[in-house]
Amino acid sequence: MSDYMYMLESHLSPDQNRVVAEIQAIAGQARVNLFLTGGAMRDMLAGFHIRDLDFVVEGHALKLAKAVCEAAGARLTSVEENRKCAELAFPGNVTAQIAMSRLEKYGRAGGKPQVSPATIQEDLRGRDFTCNAIALSLNKASRGLLLDPMNGLADIERRELRAVSPYGFYDDPSRLLRMIRLQVRLGFAIEERTRMQVANAREAGVENSIAPRTLGEELRRTAAEDSPAEILKAIDEAGLLTLFSPALTGPKFNLPGMVKLEKICRMAPGEERWRVARLGPFLHSLTEKLASKERQAFAKAVDLSAAEVELWQKLEVRSKKLETALGSARIRKASQVYHLVAASEPDVVLFLLCHSGLKPVQERLRNHFQKYLPAVQAITLEEWAMVQGQPGTARYAKAREAFLSSRLDQRPKKPAPPEAGAEPEPAGPPAPEGAAERPER
Repeated sequence: MSDYMYMLESHLSPDQNRVVAEIQAIAGQARVNLFLTGGAMRDMLAGFHIRDLDFVVEGHALKLAKAVCEAAGARLTSVEENRKCAELAFPGNVTAQIAMSRLEKYGRAGGKPQVSPATIQEDLRGRDFTCNAIALSLNKASRGLLLDPMNGLADIERRELRAVSPYGFYDDPSRLLRMIRLQVRLGFAIEERTRMQVANAREAGVENSIAPRTLGEELRRTAAEDSPAEILKAIDEAGLLTLFSPALTGPKFNLPGMVKLEKICRMAPGEERWRVARLGPFLHSLTEKLASKERQAFAKAVDLSAAEVELWQKLEVRSKKLETALGSARIRKASQVYHLVAASEPDVVLFLLCHSGLKPVQERLRNHFQKYLPAVQAITLEEWAMVQGQPGTARYAKAREAFLSSRLDQRPKKPAPPEAGAEPEPAGPPAPEGAAERPER
């Protein structure tokens, strides 16, 4: 096993490792060359958690994606015919992209590219930033071989973002927004020549060519980040926030609301289901100070779907039921709170944490994430095995719920009193001066 394969397996969750092995096996049966690329490789080499798996195929990517769905129990969430690219969701909250190795040629700034099949080396040389232009071979003959034609590994070690091509921002102006998002997430500096390329592209006004659909996609990605408020602040400082809406400026840019939401999202689980659910609360906080007509214009400017608009604009109404239930005096046990929240939509839970003015609701939601959920996650496999019934049956579900309720509602055991005549334990060395004022870490 190569060092890079060992590094990859060490950075992936068990479910992600399973998906990599399944796709690798299916690609081998189809006799197509498969590579792990893009954000997955960047995050691995930079020491970050890998969120999504990005695969590139020298061959029929959509055909391989269909075969993966049939063999691995995945489902297609989106397909882009022009770029021959498919997004897949797997059991275990694993998401992946399978794309054709390709070349893209642009007739005008922000226009639809002409796409043609290419080798993996050509694909990597046509990417946005060097840190995204690295691939790892998953093929039998070269498994674990690192492909880095643009020296992206050196840029990752220098913690720099460097554009692959001097024309990259002209071809795809949305890279201006992507660069800011990656800069905040990774904490990288912008390479000096890339700064000059950005200045030239901005002078030419290429940002005005970004399509509404692309603006919407960038917002979705920002909403799923760990620091969306910081990203939006950086976009605003770059003079690009008004691309989403001319009204998002000055006091109408709800930065305090975004900071509050960001802190709340960090309290919630980081799994894909919860990250996707951030979009509604994110849009609500972002547009909270806009007038009704301005919100309508915003939705059109970023090409939101009708379903996304409904989820966002009806959040307050949808949250009332859970707010009433959590605020009820009938709620007396930890298990009642846990089961209520666990059965609720994540976006509703995040919205209430951000906007509910009822003290019991706030306290119970925070207890859920800070006490009850960690207690459930601490249950061992051996303890779960003691639950009676066959998994998947109604009897098992009922027994599991009773087991959880018993665990959450049990009172902590009091420490046993010292035996008569026993020596008291030493108090330890005296605390240094000022120690009482120092918060726990």
